[in-house]
Amino acid sequence: MMRIHGYYPVDVVNGPGTRCTLFVAGCEHQCRGCYNQRTWRLDSGVPFTVAMEEQLLADLNDARIPRQGLSLSGGDPLHPHNVPHIRRLVKRVRQACPDKDIWLWTGYDMAALNAAQRAVVAELDVLIDGRFIEAEKTSTLPWRGSRNQTLWWIRPPQQAPR
Repeated sequence: MMRIHGYYPVDVVNGPGTRCTLFVAGCEHQCRGCYNQRTWRLDSGVPFTVAMEEQLLADLNDARIPRQGLSLSGGDPLHPHNVPHIRRLVKRVRQACPDKDIWLWTGYDMAALNAAQRAVVAELDVLIDGRFIEAEKTSTLPWRGSRNQTLWWIRPPQQAPR
């Protein structure tokens, strides 16, 4: 079972527009200067339950507060333990919310992803890859913490974020 550290049903920081954001547990990278160190351990946080998943889908489809999409962060959603759970989740979001985009942050480099991780990436709209490197910290690149991180458009955007 995947564990999480937080779910924000209304978030305007982690990607463009208003979003739902899920922070998962588990990170092998343990980058110096990481702002979310409490998410590193796989056994930390709380279980991500079916009820939580159903709420996330309901929130994404809630017309009272329109969401542009889902953001997945952590920890690391592409940690080997999380991959099957994240893949199932993104497939459900694609099916239940086809008009929503999906963004994912990982410390792994795109070129080094294994087949299972690449299967998740194929379901995304945007991947931000690369470890956080404290010496390359920046506040000028949107949605990235350090200059070495790359924003990959997996699916062409309907409208590029500002």
